[in-house]
Amino acid sequence: MSLIPRSTRLAARAISKPRTYSIVVDAPSAEWVSKREAIKHHAAGTTDLWRRISFFVCIPGAFAVVAWVRNVEAEHAEHQEHLKKENGGHLPEVPAYDYLNKRVKPFPWGPNSLFFNPHVNKDMSD
Repeated sequence: MSLIPRSTRLAARAISKPRTYSIVVDAPSAEWVSKREAIKHHAAGTTDLWRRISFFVCIPGAFAVVAWVRNVEAEHAEHQEHLKKENGGHLPEVPAYDYLNKRVKPFPWGPNSLFFNPHVNKDMSD
């Protein structure tokens, strides 16, 4: 293919064609503008409402839950220490119920769970 036909084809493509979907629109009607302003006003009020709910309800509620959980966990830790003192420095042995810690298939990493914690969980390697 020679250079002249190729360049004429490119020049023909480069000529801008009028777009049939672009038309000039008149200014929006006053009814549409008033509805749009009402929507903006409602959105601003709703945004302000939820901002107040977040600041004055959710954040103090989260702090209250943190304080409650902290107190419950402190009581639990005191109870655990009390049990350790009664049993010579160790927690009492958990009863070996048949329905607890059943293993149909062994785990690839051993008999304990993947998140095994020796201070909290029973060691299943026995």
